[in-house]
Amino acid sequence: MNIPFLIVCIYIFLLFVISYFAQRRSAGSATNYILAGRQLTTPLITVSIVGLAVGGASTIGVAEQAYKVGLSAGWYTTAWGIGAITMGMLVAKKYRELNITTIPELLGRYYDKKGMIAGIACQILIQLVVMSLQYLAGGSILCALMPEIFTLTTGMLTSAVVFISVTMIGGMWSASLSNILNVSLKYIGIILATIVSVTHAGGLKSIEAQLPANTTYLSFFDGVGIIGIVTWMLVLVTVNLSLQSIIQISLGAKDVQTARRGFVIGGLMMLPIGFVSALLGVIAKTMFPDVSPAMALPMTIMSLNPILAGITLAALWAADVSTACNLLLSSATLFSQDIYKKFINPAASDKRFLIVTKASVLSLGLLTLIFAMTISGIITTLMIGLSLTASFSVIVLFTLFAPSLCRKNAAFYTIAVSLAILILWQTFPSTHIFPHVIYLEWIACVGTFLLTYLLDSKAITTSECA
Repeated sequence: MNIPFLIVCIYIFLLFVISYFAQRRSAGSATNYILAGRQLTTPLITVSIVGLAVGGASTIGVAEQAYKVGLSAGWYTTAWGIGAITMGMLVAKKYRELNITTIPELLGRYYDKKGMIAGIACQILIQLVVMSLQYLAGGSILCALMPEIFTLTTGMLTSAVVFISVTMIGGMWSASLSNILNVSLKYIGIILATIVSVTHAGGLKSIEAQLPANTTYLSFFDGVGIIGIVTWMLVLVTVNLSLQSIIQISLGAKDVQTARRGFVIGGLMMLPIGFVSALLGVIAKTMFPDVSPAMALPMTIMSLNPILAGITLAALWAADVSTACNLLLSSATLFSQDIYKKFINPAASDKRFLIVTKASVLSLGLLTLIFAMTISGIITTLMIGLSLTASFSVIVLFTLFAPSLCRKNAAFYTIAVSLAILILWQTFPSTHIFPHVIYLEWIACVGTFLLTYLLDSKAITTSECA
């Protein structure tokens, strides 16, 4: 156990070294801290979006799902990649040209105040749910790494300390530069672990022989099913079009083409890696048929050579770090930019604004830790929380591409209906008329937006939308 633990400790040390140097680049202004001074290059945009997407849900979560249903769980990460490519090709240029910092800033520019407030609340809520899942995945990794020291709870606490500290120290520069290490480590570690695991198992035929009879664990479609795969794609394309943490990465690019290239390259990099994690989950089913699905991947890795196990576990933890840091920073930016600066202290100096942002990183990080203590089922929980982004995607797409159909009250009513749909879906099973709430969200949100167009005569100002 000492070798894997030592490797993870070295990784943590390197993270703090990177954060220390990033702190120098992020100093001087709030823009440097929250948007890296809008100076991110194509490679940094690429590793940032890959780092955000290929996190706990795309590794531990996919392996957990694959432990239950097989290789088809890998489509989750592929769906992330398709979403990132869509973002890069469709709206990255539009967002960058608007010169905004947050999604609610866009709502405040074109819609009424209540729409912006609703947008702030929902964006923060969505990101807190996603971020809490990184703590859960991080805790399961450390619990498997050193079960004599870490429980799932203490593993989550340790993860929280690192996530919050790295983000507070260097902001967007810290998140972006550390992702060079994180993405390299996670891809090398997971791919090597898969190759070695398949070899030790005697190949895919041997793995298939050890799986439960009459199952479809090695099918690319049957476990999750076509409808489930399409649902993931719809949810994650929706997310990539309107989630603050993703938009903030594109806004940190030095120019429009950099943002677009970074997202497309990053999306292409994501397409295969989910199936690699899924295969590890399937192997875990043959090795540990009776463990908790969330522990399947870490336990499989711990059965490998100690050095490879340490590298791979550090890689999985790197996946958590890269995602959590971006989410923490974007959530704190939402509070400081759209709540503190607009409603509490509009005259705040740049120095004061920076202090509030860092304090928000700490407080929101601790709040998500509390959320993490009550969550089970990584991907299921994530899919429900992310469905709220449908309202923002509808608003953004109409605003950018059909501003003549936008009305001042449309943002508020669309977000309110989206929240109501989610509450009804969770409360009353009779509302489950579609395979997933995301379908109902899109129908209801588009319908609400267009109905507002018919009933509300006050149009938004379109000069800035062009």
